[in-house]
Amino acid sequence: MSSHEHVNSSKAYVIGFIFSIVLTIIPLVLVLQHMISKSTSVVVILLTATLQFVVQLYFFMHIRDGEKPRYNVMALILGSVFVLTIIIGSMWIMTFNSQVQ
Repeated sequence: MSSHEHVNSSKAYVIGFIFSIVLTIIPLVLVLQHMISKSTSVVVILLTATLQFVVQLYFFMHIRDGEKPRYNVMALILGSVFVLTIIIGSMWIMTFNSQVQ
């Protein structure tokens, strides 16, 4: 690794770290200060969490690097489908389970 690549890598880590801090502080302040309604805060938390996920992938997991980044992205999409299926299925089951009495 040349010194130029090391500087670019360090710069990317610092930028990613700053984005991560900002995306953590935004929902924290909004919720602790009760600046927005409960439903809006849930949307803001979900949006910042999604952005945080993208920042982590791009700056720290190097999803853009490598000879075959397409395979990394396909594996990520497949994993995301599995996770979303589990989460949505669990929420669906819990919703209908709580209605039966």
